[in-house]
Amino acid sequence: MLWECKTFLFCVLSVYITSLVVASDERQQDNHCADLNNITWREYQQQRVRLNVQYLLLTRKNMDCPQAFNETSLTMENSYFNPSRPTKVIIHGYRARGSKPSWVKRLGQALLRSQDVNVVVVDWVRSASFAYNLVVEIYREVAIQISVLINQLQNHGCRLQSFHFIGVSLGAHVAGFVGTLFEGKIGRITDFGISIPVGHVDFFLNGGKDQIGCARSRFDSMYSYVICDHMRALDVYMSALNGSCPLMGIPCSNYEDFLKGRCMDCDIFRGKCPVIGLSENSGISISPIPKEQTLFLLTTSSQPYCAHHILVELEVSKLDKSAEIEVTLTADILETKQILRLQTDTTVYRTVMAHSTPQCEINSIRLTNTGARFYRQAEIHVKSVCVTEFPSLRRKDPVCVNNINIKRGARWSHDLVQLCDF
Repeated sequence: MLWECKTFLFCVLSVYITSLVVASDERQQDNHCADLNNITWREYQQQRVRLNVQYLLLTRKNMDCPQAFNETSLTMENSYFNPSRPTKVIIHGYRARGSKPSWVKRLGQALLRSQDVNVVVVDWVRSASFAYNLVVEIYREVAIQISVLINQLQNHGCRLQSFHFIGVSLGAHVAGFVGTLFEGKIGRITDFGISIPVGHVDFFLNGGKDQIGCARSRFDSMYSYVICDHMRALDVYMSALNGSCPLMGIPCSNYEDFLKGRCMDCDIFRGKCPVIGLSENSGISISPIPKEQTLFLLTTSSQPYCAHHILVELEVSKLDKSAEIEVTLTADILETKQILRLQTDTTVYRTVMAHSTPQCEINSIRLTNTGARFYRQAEIHVKSVCVTEFPSLRRKDPVCVNNINIKRGARWSHDLVQLCDF
């Protein structure tokens, strides 16, 4: 294995590499802010993949004005890099049109508002903007370039455990390969845009696919149809960094079981659910950390994306025909709706809904028999409807209403009087 690594490194060095030192000297002048690269249309048309990796530095001293950064910066008096502080390394992914990623600076600033750290941005836009299959072929070479910088930073007092890599899309694969090069000794790696489990704990927002609030039609703009889904995890992460609310994941074997309320606790973590953000080990306090845990959570459609998980349990009398019930939870002007499709062979239904407020602030529940067509059940007898918020450190009885009859096309509502004890 060691021989294979050496051979691969030799191959990488034979590729054209843009000098980091020269590039940084050209980009950084006194009192001038550095910026990410972009690529021209002529360069894009030429489709020449060249390994071009540069770095920017953000700290609390220059949150709005990035410095160009490389190994020589460590000996410069005007460098803001502090080896005694932790270092966040941000790696963007594929850039289809050669544009610089607009989210990078926002993420760096969110990280700095949360912690006093060094934020190093890996700028490989010029290498990441060609045909996707060509870019994929060199992402490991990008990782090797980054590993060279990390080794140099170690020589100046940085510890591997102090590095936190944050990779987005193809940048997540770059971050993962850096971790492999250092034999898993990097302190922390956070990946966005990978739809399969890759870490100790993996958070899947709304199942990890279609995101609430993103367009579902291919006739919408490219951002609305594709990029919105792809980038939602990053937006939620930045919201978590701003401390808007705790975004907790619930361990479950699959999303279907989660939505049916079959996974409602975090007992495997001794009752404390992992959270998205910068908390050490995602807030997990037990040791050793359970490996390969898949976590699910629901979000709302807009910032700050905070949602409370409400389990709705519905029991009906046996039906002669299929039916539909629309469940609506209301807290003042905030509403959440969910359709339950009722069948003749089932009488008990469970579904998890995402609501912007905790259960104790929900002041009404409404059921609507939406089966207006003649072959639907004319009248539905609801034996009980119950709502329960989870997860909860203290076991609470569900809030239930019993014995309800709803005719076809009609609606029923009930006011809930609850007290919040927080």
